[in-house]
Amino acid sequence: MQDNLSGEGMFHRVFLCIGGNLGNREGYLSLTIDRIEDCVGAVVSMSDVYESESWGFEHETPFLNQVLEVKTSLSALCLLDVCHSIEAELGRNRYVSENTYLARTVDIDILFYDECIYTLPPLVVPHQKLHERKFVLEPLAQIAPSFLHPLLCKTIKKLRDECVDEGKVWLYKSEAKSPVIH
Repeated sequence: MQDNLSGEGMFHRVFLCIGGNLGNREGYLSLTIDRIEDCVGAVVSMSDVYESESWGFEHETPFLNQVLEVKTSLSALCLLDVCHSIEAELGRNRYVSENTYLARTVDIDILFYDECIYTLPPLVVPHQKLHERKFVLEPLAQIAPSFLHPLLCKTIKKLRDECVDEGKVWLYKSEAKSPVIH
């Protein structure tokens, strides 16, 4: 089997959670999806957009979140670098405060990379906190309810049903037909 950390040339199934709460939230989601398709690979499926309270800090503007299933030939570490580059291109300053959650234009989290398990800095996959976050589990369960978490050995649907996160998450109703960022 090829090493997915460094090996390229084969296709991988990845799940990404995208979101943000600053600026034109819909516009940033749309731009993020476009950049992922340009730089990462084909978006195979995408959840509806969900709105949620901030998680880990307080902010007056709710987050928009969406989960994408993407087919990519990028290695796991290269995928991480590309995701960070897209975030920076769209105005995210990831290093303002290392261990503090902050409002942001865009965030891209790698939830799963195939069924692989990585625990080396800077990459931890599956995402360490996905099973604790309703704003991730709701959209993920919409597109991959039977996907089995390789560490917890539970389906996404079961993780969502067992999640004790009390943060509010709801389906987002679009404010505009075609979001544009000016």
